[in-house]
Amino acid sequence: MSNILITGANGQLGNCLRDLAHNDDRHVFFYTDVDELDITSIEQVEDYVSKHHIDVIINAAGYTAVDKAESDSERCFLINRDATRNLALVTKRHDIFLVHISTDYVFDGNSDIPYKPSDPVNPQSVYGRSKVEGEKAVFETGCRAVIIRTSWLYSEYGNNFVKTMLRLGRGHDEIRVVDDQKGGPTYAGDLAELILTIVERRDFIQDCRIYHYANQGAISWNEFAHQIMRNASLSCKVLPVSTAEYGAAAPRPASSVFDLTSVTQDFSIQIPNWKDSLQKCMQRLDNQ
Repeated sequence: MSNILITGANGQLGNCLRDLAHNDDRHVFFYTDVDELDITSIEQVEDYVSKHHIDVIINAAGYTAVDKAESDSERCFLINRDATRNLALVTKRHDIFLVHISTDYVFDGNSDIPYKPSDPVNPQSVYGRSKVEGEKAVFETGCRAVIIRTSWLYSEYGNNFVKTMLRLGRGHDEIRVVDDQKGGPTYAGDLAELILTIVERRDFIQDCRIYHYANQGAISWNEFAHQIMRNASLSCKVLPVSTAEYGAAAPRPASSVFDLTSVTQDFSIQIPNWKDSLQKCMQRLDNQ
């Protein structure tokens, strides 16, 4: 039995991890968010890990307000780089294991083929640069860790694209959704399952590794929105708009499709198709 610390426990991924942990009697889980543990303070992290004899840290915390980060870079780097370094340093000091969540925004999005974990990064936004610096901080400590880059995260919790589309679809006859960005939606419940699988099989990992994870299938945001409307039997029309016309503050990767080979091979998993996972999430939303 292991003691597992989950940071950012009130977010999408944190809540999905809570759901899985309810039926997991193999471990003891400690759930923290900023009110319980300020990970920007290495003293607080050190004290918490020592007091609770933590064996594994799952860092689901992060500054994820991509557009706001363009004008709030100091706070973005504090959470995504400095706090990540704190967790990695304590991980190394106590010889424990870290799972850290990163993003597709570390890439510029100009590749015509799926991105492998070993491909060079080239972030175009403040958020993307802060996540790259967080990854570097983990590697520089020399701790045992897995970094999981994911994309287009959604769930039945918090604010996300699926819930926004459902709200807009019920209140409008038509909406415009970007059709020139391609990527892979990720249901946070599926990502949570992967993380617990990695925790169970962590003994073979003695270094720091990066994996990519998203649901199977590459689509545009516009296609994603169409499927959400179909699943919900909503008549709202989804019209195309370009990224330039939409005019977000932070640049987005035009293509952030992942090569998922390494994670499926190393952990012997089958990744669900995005349509199947979307349906599962929406059914859970209906039952709330």
